[in-house]
Amino acid sequence: MKPVAGQQSQLRIIAGTWRSRRFGFNEQPGLRPTPDRVRETLFNWLSGHVEGARCVDPFAGSGALTLEALSRGAAWTLACDTSREVVNTLRGHLQTLGCDRAEVRQQDALTLLATAPAAPFDLAFLDPPFRQDLLAPACAALENNGWLSADALIYTESECRPSELASPANWSLHREKRAGQVWYCLWQRNA
Repeated sequence: MKPVAGQQSQLRIIAGTWRSRRFGFNEQPGLRPTPDRVRETLFNWLSGHVEGARCVDPFAGSGALTLEALSRGAAWTLACDTSREVVNTLRGHLQTLGCDRAEVRQQDALTLLATAPAAPFDLAFLDPPFRQDLLAPACAALENNGWLSADALIYTESECRPSELASPANWSLHREKRAGQVWYCLWQRNA
């Protein structure tokens, strides 16, 4: 059954300080929260890399990846989404948690990534809406505009195989898996 816009859904933080906390969010077109099983696999892959990391989540949506990273000890997370409602909901969740280690901006992801950040990020989460050709330009912008630390890890979630993604030449595929129609991958940046 397809979610209806405005219908209330929930996400659950899997591990860390806020383990098992649940948060509601309203369904919106293109909003696909990363499922628990996929998030659990991703953060197993990232074991040892999240604690103290600076993370960027340009297509934040429900905020599942941002909240999971912060729960597991990320030092700072910058999250971004175009929807005012999504941004306000995520800000509310962070306020409920008493978390001051994140910034949430209402902005287009590619506009955000078009300018250089104040400091590079160790982890990037790229989970754009499907079938809008946003992933390849986001990958290029991360690489070309100074968003990534020398050995950053980049998570991508898309409807296409990793071999079909035009990733930057200095990224190597570290892990990949498929869940239904979704390919999720972890890339390693090689400076």
